[in-house]
Amino acid sequence: MYDLHTHTILSDGEMLPIELIRRMAVIGYTTVAITDHADPSNTGEILATLAKVRESAHLYGVNLLCGVELTHVPPALIADLAKSAKEQGADIVVVHGETTVEPVAPGTNLAACGCRYVNVLAHPGLITAEEAQLAARNGIALELTSRGGHNRTNGHVARVAREAGCQLVVDSDAHAPHDILNEQAKFIVAKGAGLTDAQCTEVISLNIDQFLRS
Repeated sequence: MYDLHTHTILSDGEMLPIELIRRMAVIGYTTVAITDHADPSNTGEILATLAKVRESAHLYGVNLLCGVELTHVPPALIADLAKSAKEQGADIVVVHGETTVEPVAPGTNLAACGCRYVNVLAHPGLITAEEAQLAARNGIALELTSRGGHNRTNGHVARVAREAGCQLVVDSDAHAPHDILNEQAKFIVAKGAGLTDAQCTEVISLNIDQFLRS
């Protein structure tokens, strides 16, 4: 099991990084990305702090992906900040997409989908077919999320992603213990977005190492 989008006390989450990892390890997760909210003011500090938890995560049987979620960053700065994050050691870069419940700047989805340093576009709202096609060409996954509000457009995201040949991922956007998804809950998120049982299984069992290498 994987989750590529979680938060800790390093931004607006409730848990220490190792508490999040331990709770997810008990449920059965083997790959967890901690992707606290970041902009130019804190990207390096988040990554440096998370690196200190790698050994603890390994002892709990979890491959920790140290990452960031670029959040409310002006679209014109997304590419440079994503590149900088990777240069500072980020295993994964998530961009806070144009969810319909927050005032994310127009153009954020397009900027993220066009950047080869971005790995996941989180809750991308009413993403266009053209943006999804661009994401597919750059190997960027579109997220189906369980988070309230952000999940309103999951069905649209799933349909557009499938038509564009874009990779889908199912994430929790966890901020608190009750946000963490077990395997059945992840399956339901995918199923509720309109995927078939076979497609649900394929998405929630994605080989993350292979995805990130691609």
